[in-house]
Amino acid sequence: MARNTQVSADLNAPPVTQLLARFIATHPGYLAGGWSADVDHEAHRTFMNWLGCAVGAARHDAATAALAAVAMLQPAAQASVLGRSEKVDMASAALVNGISSHTFDFDDTHLKTIIHPAGPVASALLALAEHNKVSGRELIDALVLGIDVSCRVGNAMYPDHYDRGWHITGSTGTLGAAAACARLLKLDTEKTAMALGIAASQPVGMREQFGTMTKPYHPGAAARAGLMSALLASQGFTASPKALEAARGMMQTVSTKNDWNEITEELGQRFEISFNSYKPFACGIVIHPSIDACAQLRAQGVKPEDVQSIELRVHSLVLELTGKKEPQDGLQAKFSVYHGCAAGLTFGRAGEEEFSDAIVSRPDMIDLRRKVVASVDNSIEEASADVAAVLHDGRRVHVFVEHAIGSLQKPMTDAMLEAKFHGLTDQVLGLDKSNALIQACWNVGDASNLRGLTALACADC
Repeated sequence: MARNTQVSADLNAPPVTQLLARFIATHPGYLAGGWSADVDHEAHRTFMNWLGCAVGAARHDAATAALAAVAMLQPAAQASVLGRSEKVDMASAALVNGISSHTFDFDDTHLKTIIHPAGPVASALLALAEHNKVSGRELIDALVLGIDVSCRVGNAMYPDHYDRGWHITGSTGTLGAAAACARLLKLDTEKTAMALGIAASQPVGMREQFGTMTKPYHPGAAARAGLMSALLASQGFTASPKALEAARGMMQTVSTKNDWNEITEELGQRFEISFNSYKPFACGIVIHPSIDACAQLRAQGVKPEDVQSIELRVHSLVLELTGKKEPQDGLQAKFSVYHGCAAGLTFGRAGEEEFSDAIVSRPDMIDLRRKVVASVDNSIEEASADVAAVLHDGRRVHVFVEHAIGSLQKPMTDAMLEAKFHGLTDQVLGLDKSNALIQACWNVGDASNLRGLTALACADC
C-alpha cells in the first residue's frame, strides 16, 4: 500500500535552532548589562529554591534508589549529590539531583506552561560547574539563558504538546539544560546549535507517570541528556542545524501548535525567569488555589469535625491532573485535589509533611477527603478555586481564591523562600549549615568558585 508522504507541517518556520544558539553563545550576560538587577535577583531566588528542594528530598526513596542504580556503573567522583556525602560522575549527579529536586513537587513553576524549569537546567549546570571549577557568575548567567530556552520553546508548543501527554518539564528541559551547559563550556554558535540539535532528539517524559517516582525522573533524565548533549557537541559530535524547527524536527513532531514568535520575540530583552513562581505547597500547582481556600476556611474557624461536605468548583484541568480520590501514598496524594483540600482545612498548610504516607493514610484524612465534592466549572480559571464548607449546623462558609499564594500576583517573598528552605533542609543539614547555605545562594553570583556552596549543600561534608 502506498504511503502518504505529504508533510503538512509549516515549511516556513524561522531558523530558531540557529537563533537560539547565537543567543546562548553571544549574549553578554549580566555584568555587561545583559539584563536587569530584578532578573538577576529572580535567578538567585530560582537557584535557592531549587537547591532547597534537592537537599530536602535527598533521603527520599526515589533519590536513594537512583543513587544505588548509578553506583552500579562505578562512576568517577566528579560532582556532589546534594544532601548526601556521595560523589558521582557529572551525568549521574545531574540525574540524581534532578530527581531529588522534583520528588517533593515543591520546585519552581513557569505558570504559563506549567514547566518546572530549574530542575533540569540547574541540576545539569551545578554538576558541570563543580567539576569544571567555574565561577558563580558564570553559573547564574547560564541558568538565566538555559531557562529562557526551555520556557520559550514551551511557550511555542503549549498547550497542545502538554495535552498530547508530554511532561513538558522533561521535554523542554533537555533543551534548556543543553543550552545552559553549552554556555558554561563557552561553545561557539555552531557547536551550541549542535548541542541543541542533539538534545532535540531526546525529549523526556509522559504525563502517565504522574504520581510515581518516574515523574521526578523526567527532570533528572533531562538534566543528564542536556549535559551529555553539550559535552558531545564540545567534541565535534554533529546534529541537524535545524533540529527544532524542521518539518520532521522535534517541535513539529511533538506538537501541532508552534508559535514561532514565542521564541523569537524580544529574544535577549525579555527573560522568562522573570515569570517564575515558587510553591508554598508541596504538590501539583493546580491544587494550590483549593488548598489556599481551605486554609482560609480554617482561619475563619471552620473545623474538620464540623464539616458535612466541602463543595469544590474548579476548572476541568484541575480534575484531569489531580483527580485522584483515594490516593494510596504521598506521591499519589500530590495529584489529589481531595487530599489537598483536606490538608488545607486540617493543618492550614500543605508542606511535604502533609503529603507523607503517614498523613495520607490517617483515618480522619481519608474521611475528610471523601467529604470533598468536586465539580467542573470552566468559567473558573485554572489558577482559581471556589470552595464552600457546608457545616453540620446548616451554615455554609464560602471562599473564592482568584490567585493563590505563590502565584505571580501573590508571590512568595524572600523571607518566605528562606523559611521554606529551612523547612526542607534543616533536618538534612542542620540549622547552622542551612543558614550558611542560604547566604551562599544569595551570594552565588559573586562567588569565584562553587566549592564552598557545594560543601555546605552536602551532608557530612
